[in-house]
Amino acid sequence: MNKLELVEALREEAGITKNEAEVVVNMVFDEMSNAMANGDRVEIRGFCSFYVKQYKAYRGRNPKTGEKVEIKPKKLPFFKFGKELKERVDK
Repeated sequence: MNKLELVEALREEAGITKNEAEVVVNMVFDEMSNAMANGDRVEIRGFCSFYVKQYKAYRGRNPKTGEKVEIKPKKLPFFKFGKELKERVDK
């Protein structure tokens, strides 16, 4: 399912216009993104959680030249599925 399909499913289920459904979907994703950008965890009980993992700086190698390179600290988003979602998918 992609974003457009999600908008269409919401439109049909809620009986609202496509524009209204698109606003709702965009608002949900924007708020989730904003929360993670602020370092907060997003949890949807029974479905999943999203969180940001921080990595320290480290020394790596350029695989092409073999030259040592300093890798800056970074933050990456992670997804962890919930127990109910796991059970539903694993039927």
